[in-house]
Amino acid sequence: MLRQPVVEWLELVEWLELKVPPPVVALLFAWLIWLLAPQLPADWQLPFYSRWLALLIAMIGVGCDLAALWAFHRAHTTINPLLPGNTRALVISGIYRYSRNPMYLGLLCLLIAWTVYKGQLVLLLLLAGFVFYIHRFQIVPEERILETLFGERYQAWQHEVRRWL
Repeated sequence: MLRQPVVEWLELVEWLELKVPPPVVALLFAWLIWLLAPQLPADWQLPFYSRWLALLIAMIGVGCDLAALWAFHRAHTTINPLLPGNTRALVISGIYRYSRNPMYLGLLCLLIAWTVYKGQLVLLLLLAGFVFYIHRFQIVPEERILETLFGERYQAWQHEVRRWL
């Protein structure tokens, strides 16, 4: 009796893989932070100078994204996160020596910065949802495809470099 709903749930989960561009997911979470921040009590807010911290974190996020895009450009491979099967080169240099997913790390930094800027640290809990979504529906399928494309070289890189940091 429960088998059919479970099968349908699993099909839905599989269908979501590589369907929504990560920047769109990040924008959705940024919108949620914007929507929820005014609803929280004022005594949970961070001090005014935390906006400088938000700027610093945002700059780190933009730096991660730009460094990753530059590495992909130099390798002449796709940056389209919805089509990892079109990857023509395994990029393991530059920022990719420190993180296997610096573009997603950059988006996460931007969301952290937005949360700090909005002054509601408790909203950082929302970012666990972003990390879960990106991990399950973007990173895991990408890794499966890249392992098929690049085999042992990709596996060796996986063992050398962490997924996020």
